[in-house]
Amino acid sequence: MLVAGATGYIGRRLVGELVAEGHEVRCVARTPGKLDGEPWRDAVEVVRGDVLDPESTAAACRDVDAVYYLVHSIGADDDWEERDRRAASNVRDAAAAASVRQIVYLGGLGDDTGTSLSPHLASRHDVGAVLRGGSVPVTELRAAVIIGSGSASFEMLRYLVEVLPIMTTPRWVETKVQPIGVQDVLQYLVGVLLEPRAMDRTLEIGGADVLTYHRMMDLYAEEAGLRRRIIIPVPVLSPRLSSLWVGLVTPVPANLARPLIDSLVNEVVVRDDTIRSIVPFTPIDARESIRRALTRVRDLDVSTRWTDAELFGRTPAEPMPNDPSWAGGVVFSDHQRVEAEVDPDVLFAEVTRLGGERGWLVGNWLWSIRGVLDLLFGGVGMRRGRRHPTDLRTGDVVDFWRVEAVEPGRLLRLRAEMRLPGEAWLEWEITPTATGARLDQRARFQPRGLWGRAYWYGVAPFHRFIFRPLARRLAHEAALTPAVARTA
Repeated sequence: MLVAGATGYIGRRLVGELVAEGHEVRCVARTPGKLDGEPWRDAVEVVRGDVLDPESTAAACRDVDAVYYLVHSIGADDDWEERDRRAASNVRDAAAAASVRQIVYLGGLGDDTGTSLSPHLASRHDVGAVLRGGSVPVTELRAAVIIGSGSASFEMLRYLVEVLPIMTTPRWVETKVQPIGVQDVLQYLVGVLLEPRAMDRTLEIGGADVLTYHRMMDLYAEEAGLRRRIIIPVPVLSPRLSSLWVGLVTPVPANLARPLIDSLVNEVVVRDDTIRSIVPFTPIDARESIRRALTRVRDLDVSTRWTDAELFGRTPAEPMPNDPSWAGGVVFSDHQRVEAEVDPDVLFAEVTRLGGERGWLVGNWLWSIRGVLDLLFGGVGMRRGRRHPTDLRTGDVVDFWRVEAVEPGRLLRLRAEMRLPGEAWLEWEITPTATGARLDQRARFQPRGLWGRAYWYGVAPFHRFIFRPLARRLAHEAALTPAVARTA
């Protein structure tokens, strides 16, 4: 089986389910290293490829029985609709050439015969139509809001309810929706695999109940042990204003919140429950989905997050080259070195705990200001946090950074995803010494044009208040770690 979109929120979870069912799985990813930390990594084949590239897509589809298509461009650039169509057509044609028996596509609910769909939902339906335009049988599963620990929808709901005891909201809070738990989505995805009754079908999937977004917020507050939230619908909040508001309050950036919010105006309710006879089981209700998601969050057992996926269509973060291999431009650097009588592993552990709830040890208010400025310019801001307080794997998000490389005990490299006139990296390298460990901390910036250079020189004075004391603080925190922990 081929999983396209294996690095995404659903894709990572689906691969684990397929492996557990005994299937042979191939994953195609633009950045294969992002899957290195998965518990199932050694049980699957991972190939480098991009669904926008016909050649690599064709290679990935060879000798597979079925293709799971879990790719979409939500939150990407202006030409995302055309990009989605092109990617879908590449997979469709490659699957046909390879004599694939089935394409399984996870799309979005919405009635496309009556009221107009949001651009996002319309695009999801369009992708399904493109895939069905080939010779390979397509099974399109259409889902509404997916509730699960780490999903974009759940994170948006969670932060709105937890942060705002009183909120003014657009009228979409009274829109009817049929949410579905992520575990039920996975069961349907696995259940339709090579199932004859599911071939050449568009099947709607949903949870056990229909409710409004307002009621979903009430349920979350109840399950989280919060007082009932006061929600006041108002007619003046446009999708754009709503997305900016959500971007300020939640970890979901405005460019991702906008298409999600646009879709909330559409009633997304299952009209045809044929899927129940093809994959027979009883889906859980919204309350139970929220309860399970909260349990996962509290137990630090969030296996995937919406931040796992790269913004489709953007250039993936490649490993940062060594200094001599930089070509074609200037690279500015801030290098700090600290030697300390500490265990190298303990020092590395301190580095990997940066960000999220713990913060950045030095100048947290400056990091916060930078995050707010990023949000104002349409960036991701600081609210994304991190998947786990101590564990990091390639591809993880750490506030407005993404883990580009991690070598336990030796190296951590982060690549910036905030709005910048260039490319930025933050790297820590740990080297054992005769008396302990040496920490080399490097902040690197490759400017783009004159504005990039102006940006570096503008922020460079602040580095003495952040990067220089940060390296020393990391060594200090490692030295405070009890000796028993160092040898554990």
